[in-house]
Amino acid sequence: MRNRILRAARLLLCAAAAHAPVSASAAGWDAGKASSNFELVALGDAELSARSINVIHMGNVELTSGRIVAADPLAQPDRPALARTVAPGEYPVTLYQASGRIAAAGMRFAEGKPDHWELAVLPGQDPMTLKDGEIFGYPVDAGVGCYMDADTLALIGEREAQVQAQKPDADFNYYDNVLASDLDANKGRYALHRPVAGKKGNVAVFWSGWGDGFYPVFWGLDKDGRPLVLLTDFGVIENADGRREPKGQ
Repeated sequence: MRNRILRAARLLLCAAAAHAPVSASAAGWDAGKASSNFELVALGDAELSARSINVIHMGNVELTSGRIVAADPLAQPDRPALARTVAPGEYPVTLYQASGRIAAAGMRFAEGKPDHWELAVLPGQDPMTLKDGEIFGYPVDAGVGCYMDADTLALIGEREAQVQAQKPDADFNYYDNVLASDLDANKGRYALHRPVAGKKGNVAVFWSGWGDGFYPVFWGLDKDGRPLVLLTDFGVIENADGRREPKGQ
């Protein structure tokens, strides 16, 4: 775990290819240059299937505080929550799969097609400081990403302590000792993981595209700036179309 965190910390900003222009929330940095896949959230399941994209409806993530963590939960177990918050509640997570990979992951807060998109940032990050081809995002070093509430981080720590107490002399790895069994139920691709049974707060965990890398997260907002959806783009497809030869890493 320590080595994973150290390797993840060394990941730098990287470029993300895109072609379709989409409105950005601030002049000088265009969200459409960081992703061409925003149309995913506006298409129905049948339309996506016609584009060779399989839709997986994972179920709801319980946001107890409305402070969202989007991260590799194994590489960065203490990553801060996103700066923008939503009302506490239960929100559905949808995965978009193409070429056998999870190409993107969305969390829906309200119905409707986003009017514009902005980069999801941590407190203190400012997209206006980015140059063309640069993004803020999160590093993946364990092959998975997630959505969860910031409060759920404490539950992961509680579960870890429980398992370690049961086997105090054994080496502990959260993936192998806890998470793997949940993922195995879905061929290792995704899981709606509850760290502590009986306690509110779960984690949507999913494959991160081609695996390790650095991935951006975006807010889809209505015309009044209200969050409708959160989308993580794993760089597998372009233009919301899975029929073309996928981009490898």
